[in-house]
Amino acid sequence: MNCRHCNHKLTHVFCDLQTCPPSNAMVKPEMINHPETYFPLKVFVCENCWLVQVDELEKADAIFNSEYTYFSSYSTSWLKHAKEYTDYMMQRFGYNENSLVVEVASNDGYLLQYFKEKNIPVLGVEPTANTAEAAQERGVESIVDFFGSRLAGDKLEGKADLILGNNVLAHVPDINDFVKGIKIALKPNGVNTFEFPHLLQLVAKNQFDTIYHEHFSYLSLTTLISVFEKQGLEIFDVQQLTTHGGSLRIFTKHKEDKGKAIEPTVANMLQKEKEAGITTLEYYQGFQAKVDKIKYDFIEFLIQQKRAGKKVIGYGAAAKGNTLLNYSGIKGNDMLQFVVDASPFKQNKLLPGSRIPVVGKEEIEKNKPDYIIIFPWNLQTEIAGQLDYIKNWGAKFVIAIPELTIF
Repeated sequence: MNCRHCNHKLTHVFCDLQTCPPSNAMVKPEMINHPETYFPLKVFVCENCWLVQVDELEKADAIFNSEYTYFSSYSTSWLKHAKEYTDYMMQRFGYNENSLVVEVASNDGYLLQYFKEKNIPVLGVEPTANTAEAAQERGVESIVDFFGSRLAGDKLEGKADLILGNNVLAHVPDINDFVKGIKIALKPNGVNTFEFPHLLQLVAKNQFDTIYHEHFSYLSLTTLISVFEKQGLEIFDVQQLTTHGGSLRIFTKHKEDKGKAIEPTVANMLQKEKEAGITTLEYYQGFQAKVDKIKYDFIEFLIQQKRAGKKVIGYGAAAKGNTLLNYSGIKGNDMLQFVVDASPFKQNKLLPGSRIPVVGKEEIEKNKPDYIIIFPWNLQTEIAGQLDYIKNWGAKFVIAIPELTIF
């Protein structure tokens, strides 16, 4: 396998999570007796450009298909984040009715709806037909396709004042062509922003459950400087965010655009990454041992509660939860009775690999569990607040990452 950015041969393994099915490939009840396809989930680090990556064993068009079950609008905190981004960008760059805002991986229109409310023309690009249909119902025009140089050249050349993408860079198998598409679609004075989970946080906080087949790359500013420069784009600002366990938001422009100064934030973050050791192989060693400790602690917790006769359920049929469950070897609902999820698109299905049933929130009060494992730990404050009533019968919450915590 060669690096998907610089084509350097990959030899250094960062983390090996064995094999599992794609993390959002929910199993329909009628398919319960049918086999699932498992793929290796081994992560490499490139010692040339420091891109951390998995191989594209499961093709992107097979993962992001018409039965994709992640709908962004089911998280209230994520909607709040989208609205705050819209207000910030309006204030900073002054978009108006003559602007065009394009979102790549626009999902169900969760963000573009806020630009549309301000009478800004919007366009979503979204490969999953079912989420794009939900966006259309919101009045958000959407192209059902993968973004890249082909689509940009055919439909968007030089048209976009703002191109944004939240948590999409990691999902792109051909990151060079994807960024080339940004170069093609952006107006001469246009702005592009991307948000993505920061590799620095993944390593520091043991966030191995954010590794799954949909995430082809795990990103640092150091690597992205190289990726964007290769396509004639320049990162001129970077912001640190708390979303998804610690993310970066980068701002890019055409290299020819001299109207936007490069902020000190770029050099500061590069220095922070360098001091952490992100450009040394030593930085990536030892992560597997931390991953395995989390796995063993999680399994031990489930066994202890089973022996004590306690009821344990999960909350949030998130991809990260499926990585944890599959790497831990959990099969069936023997130790974890079911997982609750607010999205009707996930309810009445089974989690991939573990085959644990997904149900609605009403099952919590019916069953009165002793422990609820919050799989999307990045939303633990939101979820714990919504489910505060479980304290009425003495139940507690659990998160497994960065370490097993009961509260």
